[in-house]
Amino acid sequence: MAKKNSNIKKKIVSSAWRLFYEQGYDDTTIDDIIEESHTSRGSFYHYFEGKDALLSSLSYLFDDKYEELKEIMPPDMSCFDKLMFLNQELFDMIENNISIDLLAKLYSSQLTTAGEKHLLDRDRVYYKLLRKIVTEGQQNGEISKEETINEIVKEYALCERALLYDWCLCNGEYSLKNYAKQMMPRFLAHIR
Repeated sequence: MAKKNSNIKKKIVSSAWRLFYEQGYDDTTIDDIIEESHTSRGSFYHYFEGKDALLSSLSYLFDDKYEELKEIMPPDMSCFDKLMFLNQELFDMIENNISIDLLAKLYSSQLTTAGEKHLLDRDRVYYKLLRKIVTEGQQNGEISKEETINEIVKEYALCERALLYDWCLCNGEYSLKNYAKQMMPRFLAHIR
């Protein structure tokens, strides 16, 4: 039953974000989301208090992407390159599927919320995957042991958030993916 409930929530989240991107946040209604996700009003309100509650659900969408990426990431890739691969793939998805306005709303909601900050939840697939890659990299000598695994993961996440924040501030005037391709290796060169 827990798996079914998880799938219903994922359907609502992915449908909502697809509609937010296509129609805009303000023009998307709860009824639109229910119809698109093929769920019920009761299911929607079981998981979310309203449309605004979906803003913080973007991290779930990101984690779904990381689940996909785990499966297609080439196993022979170096650990540093795996980190860069994850960044490039996620930023490509963001650039092509998430509106800048919604991303900015997510970040501002995380800044002002007194409750749970989903982006910082260490139990997310994102953090688990990063810890796994960094651990593997330290064990096989590809990643420096001068810092702890958690310190490196925090730096990686910080670099990604900084790039996303700047992209939002600049209203997407440049390619997020291309800029990150240049900057992420520079930011993280010290962990090699």
